[in-house]
Amino acid sequence: MNELTIVRMNRYPIKGLSPEPLSTVNLLAGEGIPGDRLFGFARYNSGFDTLNPKPLEKDRFVVLLNEAGLAGLQTKFDAQNQLLEIKVGVKTHHFEMREPKGQRDAATFLYNTLGLRDPEPPVFVSSYPHRFTDVSVVSPKMMNAISVLNLASVDALSRQLNVELHPARFRANIELEGLPPFSELDSVGFTLVFGDVKLKIISRTKRCAATEVNPETAERDMRIPFLIRKHLGHMDMGVYAEVKDSGTLNVGQLGMWSQ
Repeated sequence: MNELTIVRMNRYPIKGLSPEPLSTVNLLAGEGIPGDRLFGFARYNSGFDTLNPKPLEKDRFVVLLNEAGLAGLQTKFDAQNQLLEIKVGVKTHHFEMREPKGQRDAATFLYNTLGLRDPEPPVFVSSYPHRFTDVSVVSPKMMNAISVLNLASVDALSRQLNVELHPARFRANIELEGLPPFSELDSVGFTLVFGDVKLKIISRTKRCAATEVNPETAERDMRIPFLIRKHLGHMDMGVYAEVKDSGTLNVGQLGMWSQ
């Protein structure tokens, strides 16, 4: 068994926008990170129906996969009060997302700022408890999966590529230290244990072109999926885990993994 440490935790209130750092989080069995990816900006003619929500492919939304410029926006979303801040350069723009006008204004702002080529601006959507996770199209269980990143794997890939890869490229919910590099990829079925919380690894995470975007420069500067495949023979980095036992996680918390 290896001693693990939770280094960082994040949730992404609005799919594709900035992470919200978490110091502590309460998890329930079968559920994802509270407040994670419950909102999104659906592209023109996406087909998403708030009254009958069904998982859609990620490219139906405004996401880094297609819009590298998203990484250049600093956003904060107060889900309780439905207030969205978008900072571009030194200027911060505020939108009241409870109101249809605020939603339209925010969507139009993204449309213009990112130079979207769709015929019309996107639409701000939510349909609790539906989550806009990338793997929601796989199954309801995967919709609530938590993404886990082994920082040793990121470091090992960085050394192979002779560059410093920022872990934020991979937009994980939980970043860990203590696992051997890439060991998580062969550990589907294993359990991560942190106090009362048990996280069962259920899938490897196949990476897409969103990881090509440098989170610090907002430029598409490296073909990460291609390079992972070239050096490792696959396109995976990180894993998805299911919450099996409820409890509280904290940054800095120690844990272990077992079969």
